[in-house]
Amino acid sequence: MPLSMYQASVPIFTQVLAALGNVMGKAEAYAAAKKFDPAVLIAARLAPDMLPLGRQVQLASDFAKGAAARLSGSDIPSWPDTEKTFAELQGRIKRTLDYIQAFKPEAIDGSEARDVAVKVAGRELTFKGQPYLLQFVMPNFYFHATTAYAILRHNGVELGKRDFMGNVPGLTI
Repeated sequence: MPLSMYQASVPIFTQVLAALGNVMGKAEAYAAAKKFDPAVLIAARLAPDMLPLGRQVQLASDFAKGAAARLSGSDIPSWPDTEKTFAELQGRIKRTLDYIQAFKPEAIDGSEARDVAVKVAGRELTFKGQPYLLQFVMPNFYFHATTAYAILRHNGVELGKRDFMGNVPGLTI
């Protein structure tokens, strides 16, 4: 059976975003245990010219909800990027999960050849559905989720690969 557009998107977004929500919980607990302001972690960056943790989480969310919407031909919900606390970031992750999990496979399947337009740095790019998902969305989604994880790990939060991977269906360790 071929891999469908739904299978290549929503379950992956769900797994990684759920894991990211758990990682945010560990980061908040770490700040409490070490008795420092959690805002320090939310503002942390890997390098001076990179975006901070909070923005990385927002962008991972944006790529997931944007892909589900665009591939289904739906309007993308607009959420302000105002999260300043771990609770607010976890709320955004939950809102994203609720949004993408509401899509049925038939809403996204068959979108391989759908025209998808995206504004990037003021330019409009047009893709077909499959290259949009596999060559644009997924690399960007993983980049921002991985960078969020790396920022926290770099700042001492005890995380491992299983934290990043989250619940992998069918995998028993």
